Amino acid sequence: MNAQAVLSSREQLYEASRQEFEKIIGYLDSEEAGMKSHSDIERELEKRGRELMRKLLQEHLEARGPGESTQPVRGSDGVDRTRVRPQERKLESIFGTVSTERAGYGQKGSPSLHPLDAELNLPPHKYSLELGRRVAEEAAKNSFDETLQSIHKITGAHVPKRQIEEMVKRAAVDFDAFYENRQTHLDRNEPSGSIMVLSADGKGVVMRLQDLREQTRKAARKRRHKMGARLSKGEKKNAKRTATVAAVYTMDPFVRRPEDLLAGEESSGERMPRPRPENKRVWASLEKPPEEVIEKAFEEAASRDPTQRKKWVALVDGNKPQIRILRRMAKEKRIDLTIIVDIIHVIEYLWEAGRAFYPESGPELENWVRVRILEILRGKAGYVAGGIRRSATLRGLAPAIRKPVDTCADYLLTYGPYLKYNRYLAQGFPIATGVIEGACRHLVKDRMELTGAKWSLAGAEAVLRLRALRSSHDFDEYWTFHEAQEYERNHRSLYAGGDVPSTLKKRSNRKRLKSHLEVIK
Repeated sequence: MNAQAVLSSREQLYEASRQEFEKIIGYLDSEEAGMKSHSDIERELEKRGRELMRKLLQEHLEARGPGESTQPVRGSDGVDRTRVRPQERKLESIFGTVSTERAGYGQKGSPSLHPLDAELNLPPHKYSLELGRRVAEEAAKNSFDETLQSIHKITGAHVPKRQIEEMVKRAAVDFDAFYENRQTHLDRNEPSGSIMVLSADGKGVVMRLQDLREQTRKAARKRRHKMGARLSKGEKKNAKRTATVAAVYTMDPFVRRPEDLLAGEESSGERMPRPRPENKRVWASLEKPPEEVIEKAFEEAASRDPTQRKKWVALVDGNKPQIRILRRMAKEKRIDLTIIVDIIHVIEYLWEAGRAFYPESGPELENWVRVRILEILRGKAGYVAGGIRRSATLRGLAPAIRKPVDTCADYLLTYGPYLKYNRYLAQGFPIATGVIEGACRHLVKDRMELTGAKWSLAGAEAVLRLRALRSSHDFDEYWTFHEAQEYERNHRSLYAGGDVPSTLKKRSNRKRLKSHLEVIK
C-alpha cells in the first residue's frame, strides 16, 4: 500500500465527522452567521459542536472493530463460549446516542460475554459512565426535575426522569467501599492538627410512608387530622425519618480565656487567627442507625490517628442517646475521649430563662445573659443553675413564667460533666458545633427539604452520599474508584480467573500506517 492510499484510508475513518466539521465552517463563513449576535453564534456552535463530537465518538467506536478475542473466552462459570456472533448495542453518551456492533461470545444456556465492552468499560445499561457522572453531580445539587432539565440543556443525552433517579442510586453504590479503601491507604505522615474532632447530630427528612422507621410509620398510620382543609394546632402534615449526620476533622489548638469569648469588638489588641478545620469529612445516613454512623466516625478518626497521639474531642448538642453511644464506644475502644456539649445550645437556654426576669429585650436582659455565660465559661454551670432558681423563687415568679428558668437549670445540671469550658478553652478545644450544624444545613436541609418532596429511602440515601462526597471534596477521587469498581463488577468478575481476554484490533495496521506517515515526513 502506498503512502497516498494509507492517508486516504485514514481519512475515510472519520469521513462523516469531517463533513460535519466542514458544515460548521460553512455556517461560520455564511451570510446568515454574519447577521447573528455573539450569543446566537455561541449557542449554534454548541449545538453543532455536540453533534460533531457525537459523530467522532461513533466513528471511533466503529474504527475499533467488533472486539474479537485473541484467545478462548471462558466465563466465571467455567463454560467456554465458542459461538461468536455480532451483537449491536446503543449507548447514551454526553454527546447523544451512539451504537457499537461487538462480538458476542456465547454458549447454549450461558449468557454472552463481550470483550469489547470490557475494553471500553461499558456499563450493562444504556447510559455511559461519564453521563452517570454528570447526572450524579447535578442531582447532588438540584432536584431530579432540575437535573433532568440541566442534563438535556448542557449535554446531548436524553434521559427520562425515572432513569435519572436510578442512575443516582447506581452512582452512590460504592460510597462505603471508597472510604474503607481510603482508610487502608491513608498517608499518615501528612501533617495535621493535634486535636481530633468527632461530631454528630440529627436532621429530619420527610419520607414516604413505607420508608419511615417502623415506630414512626405506625404512628403516622394512626394519626387522623381533625380538619380536611388545614392542620389543627400541633398537627403535622408529614412524618419524618431522622438522618444521622457525622463529621470528622483535625485542627490546631486555639487557647483562649473565658473573657476572650465575650470581649467583642471593643477588646484591645489584635486577635489571634482562628485555626481552620483540616481534612474535614462530613456525611449523613438515613438508612443506617446512629450507632453505625458514629462507629464509622470512630473508624475514620482511628485511620488518621491509629496510635492516639492526638487529643480526641466529641462535640454534641446534648442528644442523650448520642452521648451514650459515644461514651460506650470510647470505653470499648479504650479511647480517652472528651465529650463537649455545644456552648451555643447552652446560651439559647439562658436567653429563654432571662426573658422570665426581663420580658422586654434591652440592655438589662443582655447583661443578665452575659454575666451568666461568663460564669458558665469559667466552669461554674452548677453555680449558675442554683442562682437562677433562687432568683426565680425570691421574685415569686408564677410556675408558668418560671418554667424556662427551671428548664435551663435542669439542663445545666444534667449536662454539667460536659460543660467544663474553662478546661476545654485552656487546652485549645473547640466548644461550638458550627461544623456539624453547617453540615446539617447544607448536606441535608438545603437539598432534602424542597417544597413538596417526599423521599424514598434508597433515593434519599444516594443523594446524601453524593452530597457528602462533594462537601468533603472527594467526588473526583470517588468517581475514579467507582469506575474501577464498575469494571470489576460488570466485566472482570464475569471471566474465569478474572482474566478478560484481549481483543483483535480492527486498526491493527496502525503501526504500518505510522511507518508510512514517517516516510512522507
